[in-house]
Amino acid sequence: MSIFTQADLLLRNDDVEDRDQEILLEELCRFLTHESAGIKGFERMPPEWAELNRLVSAGGTIPAKSVEAIATVEAWHQETRDLSLILSRQTETSVHQRLSRKHAVDPALRIKEELGALRDTHCLQVQFDIPDAAAPLAVKADLNRRTIEVGMTLRAPEDKKSSKARINWLLRQIKDEHGADLFVQCRWPGRSETTQHALADLMANPSICEEGKSGLQVVSFRIFLAKRLGARFTQQANFIVDLEKNVPEFYRDIGQNLAAWRRPAPRIKPDAFDTEEDLAETLGPHRP
Repeated sequence: MSIFTQADLLLRNDDVEDRDQEILLEELCRFLTHESAGIKGFERMPPEWAELNRLVSAGGTIPAKSVEAIATVEAWHQETRDLSLILSRQTETSVHQRLSRKHAVDPALRIKEELGALRDTHCLQVQFDIPDAAAPLAVKADLNRRTIEVGMTLRAPEDKKSSKARINWLLRQIKDEHGADLFVQCRWPGRSETTQHALADLMANPSICEEGKSGLQVVSFRIFLAKRLGARFTQQANFIVDLEKNVPEFYRDIGQNLAAWRRPAPRIKPDAFDTEEDLAETLGPHRP
C-alpha cells in the first residue's frame, strides 16, 4: 500500500515527466489495485484487542508485560501507518505521523513508552501532519469510554478582545451544520479549568463560552469529533472500519476548512510622518 500510495501521488501531482515512466506507473497501480494482487490495507485488530477491552471494562489493571497490550500497540502502529496512507491518497499530499525524534529512530522505545501510556490512560493516540493544514490532526481511541476522538487545536486570535469574539472567529470557519458528536474545548490562562460545549450549542449562542470565565480570555480551541462506538469499539474489524471512516470525514468536513490565526503585520499609523521635512517641522528648530 505504501508503494501504491507513492506511485499514485506521483501520477496525480504530475510529477512524472517521462511518458514511458508514467505508463509504467499507471500499469503498476492497476496491478496493485486488482483483487488478484492481494494488496490490502490494515483491516482488523488482533484477537488480543477484544481481551484487552474486556480487562479494561472490568476495571482491571493492565500488567507491565501484558501480551494483549503489546499486540494492541503493535497493531495500532500498523493501523496509524495505514491511516497516513489513506489520508495521503485522499488529500493528494504526503501525510505523515508526527513522531518525536527518539521514537522515529528507535521503534522499540516508541512501543515501550506507548505501552506505558496505554497502561496509565487506557488510550491509544497519534497525530498526523497534513501539509498546510491549520494544525496537526490528533486521533485518540479511549478504551474506557469506547470512543474515537478526532480533532485539531487552534490558537485563539489575540487581536480579538472578548472570548465571544474569539469563538466567533472559529465558528465562522465552520460553514455547514454538523452532527451532535462535535465539541469545542476552550482552554483558559493560568489554572482556570478547561470548558467544553457542543458545537451546535455554540452555534446557537456563542456567549455561553464566557459563562463562569468573567475577565478571562480564551487561549486556544480544540474542536473535535467524539464518536462513541459501544460494542463496535471492541470488535476487531469494526473498530478499524469506524476509525478509517471518521478520521477522514472529520478532516473533510471540519479540518480542511480551518485556518490558523497569525498575528497581523504592523500598520503605519494615519498620522505618521511621511518625510524628514515633516518631522523637522513638527520638532521645531534644533537646540544644542
